[in-house]
Amino acid sequence: MTGAAPVVSALAQPVKPAEQDLFDLDALTCSEMAQAISASHAAEASQLRENLERRAADQRLRDEMALYDFSGEKYRQFENELARYGMSVLRGWMYTGYIFKLTATRRLFLTPTDAELEELHRDSDAREELATMTVALALPRFRRHALVEGGWRYEGGASLPTYFMGACLFVFPNEFRRRRAQQKKWSRALAREAIMLAPDAGSTADLESQALGRIRVRDDLRRTGERTRAIVALTLDGYSQEEIAELLGEASVRAVEGALYRWRKSEQQHAPEGGISREWRG
Repeated sequence: MTGAAPVVSALAQPVKPAEQDLFDLDALTCSEMAQAISASHAAEASQLRENLERRAADQRLRDEMALYDFSGEKYRQFENELARYGMSVLRGWMYTGYIFKLTATRRLFLTPTDAELEELHRDSDAREELATMTVALALPRFRRHALVEGGWRYEGGASLPTYFMGACLFVFPNEFRRRRAQQKKWSRALAREAIMLAPDAGSTADLESQALGRIRVRDDLRRTGERTRAIVALTLDGYSQEEIAELLGEASVRAVEGALYRWRKSEQQHAPEGGISREWRG
């Protein structure tokens, strides 16, 4: 058509935008980007974006603390906040028992008993004690491995708090085992104290429910010395000779065996029909 401007196809003469324009998305909001994808993909993208932003903030914080060799007021503030976070998470994990599933996935098997699970669920003091010791030991480990030695990296995918909880999970099993051993030791010490103070009662609450032979053994303990009385009473309560030797500070298991043998021989002279109950005969 005469006098009309020529029609130019956009495909015939493509216009390439400047490189800096390709990366300039400031005008494109997150909501606009989310509209172009499905709801499930939008939620995933939002979560990934939050993770990136959080890890970027962690990287800046880590670099700031590194300027002062991870010490000083800024690091102490960070450490206090991290400790409070770790305590809160650990108490929650212990309350539900979830912490044992987490340690098991790391091949750190603790196999808690029903009584131990019940105690951690019911007793806030027990949770507080374990959480406090775990965090106290995990903090210097985290500082050394994650920060000073560069174990934590922005590219790793975990935030600093998440990385710290990994350090706590590494420490927790030893602290749980330590407390378990301590509790067992205390229980035995209390049993020993009860035996020493009231040998006729021992650690068995209801003597009337016991077999006649065991009742007589309890009565016979009044004639023995303190050391032998403790050995016999602990044996009666189910402790092994190895455990009794450790508990009473005996030189060896043979010493425990010897004390029991001498006691049997002595009691045979007092027992009716020339002997003591069958379960105690040598």
